[in-house]
Amino acid sequence: MKTIRLPTLAATMAFGRLLGQAARPGDVICLDGDLGAGKTTLTQAIAQGLEVPAHDYVTSPSFAILHEYQGRLPLYHMDFYRLTGAADIQDLGLDEYFSLSGLAVLEWCERAGGLIPATRLKINLTIGHDESRLFTCDLGLGSWQERWLDFDFLTD
Repeated sequence: MKTIRLPTLAATMAFGRLLGQAARPGDVICLDGDLGAGKTTLTQAIAQGLEVPAHDYVTSPSFAILHEYQGRLPLYHMDFYRLTGAADIQDLGLDEYFSLSGLAVLEWCERAGGLIPATRLKINLTIGHDESRLFTCDLGLGSWQERWLDFDFLTD
């Protein structure tokens, strides 16, 4: 586990852009945290790092469940908040996006249970007393372990 404290929105956006730049085909990034913790904001920054055009504004897929954006890699932005569990995700075919040639960013991923690949990067976002963000990152079993070396300067 790695912990990062990001004191400002600008720092959060810079971190998200780094994630987008480091993303590889087939990656899955899971974002968990309370409502308002910054999951969609972080995804907007990830999209910038993926070179998603600015006119393709990234919004929360809470009601649509899936939004897709084209950039250096396709971005599959999913929000499982309204789903009850893994069976819903499979019934909708959303688990297929976990192995496509883009980057899947999942909000409320705990609802997917065992469908999430072990190679994922999981980030839990919490709001600090001073409105900073604390990100607790589980690097999973894949190549995020090695790629994280580029992010080490951020780690507490």
